[in-house]
Amino acid sequence: MAPRMRSTTGSCRSAVLSGRVETVSDADLVALLVSSRDPDVGRAVLEAEALPDALWRMGAEDLVRVNGVGPAGAARLLACLELARRASAWAAPERPVVSTPEDVVRLCGTQLRGLDREHFWALVLSTKNRLLRMVEVSVGSLNASIVHPRELFKEAVRVSAASVVVVHNHPSGDPTPSGADLQLTRRLAKAGEVLGIELLDHVVIGDGGAHVSLREMGVL
Repeated sequence: MAPRMRSTTGSCRSAVLSGRVETVSDADLVALLVSSRDPDVGRAVLEAEALPDALWRMGAEDLVRVNGVGPAGAARLLACLELARRASAWAAPERPVVSTPEDVVRLCGTQLRGLDREHFWALVLSTKNRLLRMVEVSVGSLNASIVHPRELFKEAVRVSAASVVVVHNHPSGDPTPSGADLQLTRRLAKAGEVLGIELLDHVVIGDGGAHVSLREMGVL
């Protein structure tokens, strides 16, 4: 592996533009994103939270508390992280097949990691269970999602989907479904029956790859 170089913002930018990004340290990349000339600012961001995945868990409020990071720099870094989350869903050379809860975790786990609110998504599938769309249905609170069947199935109807899988995260890290999760799953399943779009599963994702399938629980 090539040695990581310690650089100013200018030399870091030159390395990135010349295709030598693998030689740039994590701290220098973060410093470049937040427009700091001091790589120690990037290092401070990476060390701001004592967790292995600290960068994924940090919000705007956490970032601007780091000396040398302003609102504009925080926004650039958060935008970059969000693009990385979205891009990871399309890493495969063809549209992924979603047939098991583990498929859902592989597809969504990285993107849902470290979020401080519940995000509820629908994976819209073809007749062969290939992913057609990944739709963010709602963003809820720390421990609740606000989901209406109309919003969930709107995109599925538009692309003539055969089925959907829904997934949401529990910021607490415990994927055990709540009573509200069970009620919502049954409500969505009934709505899908009316529309002819089967709800294949509802997967709840926690920390460290932990997850629960409501189909495997017998709810569906």
